[in-house]
Amino acid sequence: QVQLVESGGGLVQLGGSLTLSCAASGIIFSIRAMGWYRQAPGKEREFVGTITYGGSTNYAETVTDRFTISRDKAKNTVYLQMNSLKPEDTAVYYCNIQYGRNDYWGQGTQVTVSS
Repeated sequence: QVQLVESGGGLVQLGGSLTLSCAASGIIFSIRAMGWYRQAPGKEREFVGTITYGGSTNYAETVTDRFTISRDKAKNTVYLQMNSLKPEDTAVYYCNIQYGRNDYWGQGTQVTVSS
């Protein structure tokens, strides 16, 4: 059974940095892509960024040049390095993997940026 466990969220001040991690277990073959989404209060879940098995990355315009996604294939883990955080980055961040024919989601981790 595939499970995703996220960690690294918390409270940070304007301009600060955080790194989120998401470890996948129950993995037998290669994960096609790993990524992050977020959902702010009262808003729909939105795409943040993704990284493919080959290492190609794609980011939402709102986070480009501030956020960096990386992955450790051996550990089936994806990271989200967030710099220059803004109050509008406050949200629950969800890990997502594309594995086989399915998408799997983590439980979410709260990121709060104070001004």
